[in-house]
Amino acid sequence: MSTRYLASILLLASPILLRGASEAEAPVTTLPPLVVTATRAPQEPETLPLTVDVLGPRALAEAPTLSLDDTLRRSPTFSLFRRSGSLTANPTAQGVSLRGIGPSGASRALVLLDGVPVNDPFGGWVAWTKLPAGSLDRVEIVRGGGSAAWGGSSLGGVVHLVSAPLAPPAGEDREAGAPAGGWSARPGPRLGLTYGELRARGAELSATAQAPGGRDAFRVDAATFATDGPLLVRDPGPIDRRADLETHRGQLSWGRRIHETLTLTSTLRAWREDRGNGTPYQRNGSEELFGSFTLAGTPRDAAVSAWSVTLYAQDQDYRSTFSAVNAARDAETPASDQYSVPATALGFSAQASFGDGAASDARAGELRAPVTTLGVDARRVEGETRERFLFTGDEFANERRAGGVQTVAGSFVTHARPLTDELMLTLGARVDSIWRREGFRRENVRATVVVLVEERYANREDLAFSPSVGLAWRVTEAFTARAAAYAAYRTPTLNELYRPFRVGAITTNANPDLDPETLLGGELGLEWSAPERRCALRATVFENELSDAVANVTIAPNTRQRRNLDSARVRGLELGGFWQAAPNLRLDADYLLSDARVRSGGAGAEALDGRRLAQVPRHTVSAGAEWRVTRALFFDGRARWFSAQFEDDLNTLTLASAARVDVAARYAITPRMRVGLAVENLLDAEIQTGRNAAGVVNVAPPRLARAELSYQW
Repeated sequence: MSTRYLASILLLASPILLRGASEAEAPVTTLPPLVVTATRAPQEPETLPLTVDVLGPRALAEAPTLSLDDTLRRSPTFSLFRRSGSLTANPTAQGVSLRGIGPSGASRALVLLDGVPVNDPFGGWVAWTKLPAGSLDRVEIVRGGGSAAWGGSSLGGVVHLVSAPLAPPAGEDREAGAPAGGWSARPGPRLGLTYGELRARGAELSATAQAPGGRDAFRVDAATFATDGPLLVRDPGPIDRRADLETHRGQLSWGRRIHETLTLTSTLRAWREDRGNGTPYQRNGSEELFGSFTLAGTPRDAAVSAWSVTLYAQDQDYRSTFSAVNAARDAETPASDQYSVPATALGFSAQASFGDGAASDARAGELRAPVTTLGVDARRVEGETRERFLFTGDEFANERRAGGVQTVAGSFVTHARPLTDELMLTLGARVDSIWRREGFRRENVRATVVVLVEERYANREDLAFSPSVGLAWRVTEAFTARAAAYAAYRTPTLNELYRPFRVGAITTNANPDLDPETLLGGELGLEWSAPERRCALRATVFENELSDAVANVTIAPNTRQRRNLDSARVRGLELGGFWQAAPNLRLDADYLLSDARVRSGGAGAEALDGRRLAQVPRHTVSAGAEWRVTRALFFDGRARWFSAQFEDDLNTLTLASAARVDVAARYAITPRMRVGLAVENLLDAEIQTGRNAAGVVNVAPPRLARAELSYQW
């Protein structure tokens, strides 16, 4: 069944699922926010030794940007491999980098949805259009590698998307304000429609309903979106086409309270997208089926304060075509037809926390008892590329298959302990085993089936140890100081190990002998907050030493290879703060200085010594204003500026600095219906996203406006 049909079924079935959702809601007690990502257990942000950005439901819902990844760029540390967003970028360029730690198509940061990895099993990038943005409660961004409890994909940090709860945690006291039946009071079902320039049109439904009896709840999250898309080059020729996009997703979640201290949650997601990449021949498409089950408990009067077990499975396919365009941009020659990249991921995690819950109580202003979290997890991924290449005459002469199997299994422990009423110690350690199996590459002549390459790669096992230690010191009621040191690692993806590829005139060779990347890092931070947190300022300095960083290294004209660099250093400064200038006006600003350089390229890569890492701007600034003009009218404006950066490893191709301004105004016609107008790239700035040696410059979308209509019942 295709994803578009599943989305249609979910939309048609929603009135049945949502029966009774319009009933009056009981009041809910507002609790202090807790961060679960940094240590895999709830902890107050003030007691963490790491810098964490938390984007709540209002920041996500009111953002002027259409795509989730563009919304997350309000944190200056967050970026994709290129400056373009997920609505125009090739999926292989949607890997996440935080603080400029080794950006590439493969994410150096782990992206989670409710604790489950969403990074692509084969290539490590993230398909942002498949994520159910309408049902998110918050996003937690842990800057840097201090959250190593999550394992090898969290080398540069973690981005955790947390869904709005179907139910409060098992065992929560209903007398604390939860409605009868124990289910959380949430806003009613919401249907959103959008239409804008470039024929951007979409619909999104997100709704949660409680079944009769109060033991079951369901959530529907379905969306469809399409656009004709912008042109991708600054000076288009006859061959250039708009980067059109069509995507559909449907997700159904079911939660059941088995008894007062035990809940079961299951999720099924289907997704599909098709997009153009700027010329008639170049297109790509993806599809996925995903399912997960989580059993969670909060025992009463037991040594274990909370535990959970999660199982998940992912099955996906990807296809893409690439070409070489001539200098006049009036003709293209097919370079490869990657007609199928099947990949699967199977995983589980289990963890238990011992202690009294959160490590601190903001309302009481005192630290609680120690909390220890133990756990194990494992993920097995299998995938291969199937593609045709070497275009001769009017067809491809050769065919290639390459891929393998990777399994990562680890165990971890984190411990948060108040040393005094003002000083919190956080410790962590994780051990991982990484197995590579069944790696292969086979190439043959299509017409004769003559084998050109037949390689089987030796199995390999690696062991990684990731410790961390940090302190959070409440110096005074206004000042908090932080210090952390940590180690992390990342194992290369199947794509980096086994698949060579060509983009335009440049061929990049795979490398089955790549070693895992390792990181040693540390940071120091200071935060000041005014009474009642009407104003806050923070500053953080950090330094990371990368060993064996994987990079695309130029080894000859028009030829690169993935190689381990001996060492690279990423160090910098973060400044940020906000000011609640009035009850209805909030201002914020953040700055990132990231000096990311190769210290030693190693044998064959000496030319990279001292050069900056590609795709990392030295300076990034993000600022915004949220203004509730009246009870019905809300304004949100965001601006982001980034300095020049280099396209290539040799620092010969420069992408100019640029600024982007996004604004949105939304007006509530009735308590249930509102309209909105949003403009992205308001100043119509040219934002360069790529450049090649022939002088062709790729650009992000120009100024784009859209209208919105949403109804909540």
